[in-house]
Amino acid sequence: MDKSRADASQRFSEIIELNVGGQVYVTRHSTLLSVPNSLLWTMFSQKTPTELTTDSKGRFFLDRDGFLFRYILDYLRDQTLVLPDYFKEKASLLKEAEYFQLQELARRLRPSVSKDNSISEEVCQSDPEEAAHAGTSLTTTGPRSPSLDAKKTGYITIGYRGSYTIGRDIQQDAKFRRVARITVCGKTSLAKEVFGETLNESRDPDRLPERYTSRYYLKYNFLEQAFDRLAEMGFHMVACSSTGTCAYASNDPNEDKIWTSYTEYVFSRD
Repeated sequence: MDKSRADASQRFSEIIELNVGGQVYVTRHSTLLSVPNSLLWTMFSQKTPTELTTDSKGRFFLDRDGFLFRYILDYLRDQTLVLPDYFKEKASLLKEAEYFQLQELARRLRPSVSKDNSISEEVCQSDPEEAAHAGTSLTTTGPRSPSLDAKKTGYITIGYRGSYTIGRDIQQDAKFRRVARITVCGKTSLAKEVFGETLNESRDPDRLPERYTSRYYLKYNFLEQAFDRLAEMGFHMVACSSTGTCAYASNDPNEDKIWTSYTEYVFSRD
């Protein structure tokens, strides 16, 4: 009995849970072994479970970029590379591909030098027709990932709860729009793509990339900064709504009234 338990502890289960930089992924053991001689192949075929680092919940831990790992894992599933529109992390993804020793993926991400010594990049688009128009063929050896296709379009809702003070007779020195926190609602992967390191995930740290969240917020409190970032990433505002209530009012006419408001702005990328 003890020997059989010991043998079982030296084998990986068919379903593997990974904690990559705080992001949780669940995949098959065979997927991690799909590229021979890669780092993940070495970890999960040449080592035993007890030799690998785990987190407090027993998930195998990798101290790498949790957001970019979704593209690493997607590549391992069918050895195809499909990146979303407006993708600006190709250099960082190349670094991850090299770390995980995925030579073919790194080659596709690396800028190529043409005969006239000009530098160009291999097209890795989500639409094969776009690749054809660009004069580059897009190799497909398996089914495309619907999760990546879905990133071509999406919605992000920006919300904030603010307060403002109106003095007697709406005096000129009234204080307007104190923004305590800017919240971000939408698909996890889309929010991270847009806001990157400025996104605070502490209230929802283990949310999977394809799940939705309403618990993220930004590390800054300037609405215009958030709007500029969304515009840079190809989003435009499609709706907004706001409510306001008087939070404090005194019978003393010499005291200011304090109002609170909650406002949401909905942005879309077509």
